Amino acid sequence: MSRPPTFVPPPCASARTLRTTRGDFAVLDAVPTDGVRRRGTVLLLPGFTGSKEDFIALLEPLTAAGYRAVTVDGRGQYETPGPDDVAAYAQDELARDVLAQAAALSEDEPSEERIAARLHLLGHSLGGQIARAAVLLDPRPFATLTLMSSGPAAIVPVQQARAKMLADALATLSMDEVWRAMRAMEPPPPQEAETGAEDGGDTDDSEALRARWLLHSPAQLIATGRQLSAEPDRVAELAALPLPKHVISGERDDTWPVPLLDDMARRLDAHRTVIHGAEHSPNTDRPAETAAALVGFWHLTG
Repeated sequence: MSRPPTFVPPPCASARTLRTTRGDFAVLDAVPTDGVRRRGTVLLLPGFTGSKEDFIALLEPLTAAGYRAVTVDGRGQYETPGPDDVAAYAQDELARDVLAQAAALSEDEPSEERIAARLHLLGHSLGGQIARAAVLLDPRPFATLTLMSSGPAAIVPVQQARAKMLADALATLSMDEVWRAMRAMEPPPPQEAETGAEDGGDTDDSEALRARWLLHSPAQLIATGRQLSAEPDRVAELAALPLPKHVISGERDDTWPVPLLDDMARRLDAHRTVIHGAEHSPNTDRPAETAAALVGFWHLTG
């Protein structure tokens, strides 16, 4: 589970509702301050069990570089409600949500900036596979695609087993019961082991993580866990699109091995960044270095 450093957005960001033709989505919308040259907009999609808050630590450096950054809860994630029907979370449906979000962001740009606006799409982990599906449906809204810690096909077998275990639990237990079971199975964070605190050294953050978990749709988690475990390799399809691509990851990853990500980047002819000191979530492990790498890629593409 991703662990953002905080659930409190920085001053540059506001929590709001993004209204689209496919429904309303909870977002954090971070805008550059007056006087900063606007370079484009970034739409950021979180991963499995994650939320828009996973990108909080990136918002200030991205806006300082001139990018409006909009991070979204997809349907059934945290503060965006979703139906109880697993079929509602088919990958194609989630991809069409992304296209609707892109259209809504384009429409709410100031008219004098709309023509020059460039929309960069970034997806982390599960979000990367949804982003890939969206650009394969229609690449036209996007200036670039960044896949962050998101591999070419299904997650590794040990993670597939964990996703199945979670789906089986969600079929019979409440979200709170599953949360307690997951907490019991996890090793304590370092500060928790030192202090002996039941929920970690930062009680407020632990409670925020629990509150986020309880608002996730079980159907969304079941459906997307199955997707991650059965995703086909679509790299050749993506490579055929004339869209600048970036593959970024930590130097270690237990969901898709880093050599697999290296190979995917070669197959895509993509820009490749490895964030040293980071694992599956460089956006939370090393946000300053991750933001600098993202900005550098976007600057390269114009």
